[in-house]
Amino acid sequence: MGYRVMADAVLILHLGFILWVLLGALAVWQRPWLALCHLPACVWGTLVELNAWLCPLTPLENRLRQWGGEAGIGESFIAHYLLPILYPTGLTPAIQWWLGVIVVALNGGLYAAMLYRRWQRRRPD
Repeated sequence: MGYRVMADAVLILHLGFILWVLLGALAVWQRPWLALCHLPACVWGTLVELNAWLCPLTPLENRLRQWGGEAGIGESFIAHYLLPILYPTGLTPAIQWWLGVIVVALNGGLYAAMLYRRWQRRRPD
């Protein structure tokens, strides 16, 4: 049971990382110093998607599930509802590439808006 709990924790961490990559710029808007954490995460998340790499959390989670006696998808609430979000069926390298483009476009737009807003505040009237 301990391995299953650890696998679920890795799954939650994985989802949290994905949400941070996608929406972390919104937190940076309020606390600019968070960009020091968000930008490297964005670069990593984008590289993983654009290059169709396997995130290191995926094999870790799979290994923990195997050690816990599960064969892939577990029947826990977390695994049942979060696994399809993280690992949708039919995920292809082309889809992953577009997901990477979405990450860049979304965060690029948010950071551009933040920089423009700051520039407007500092510009003399």
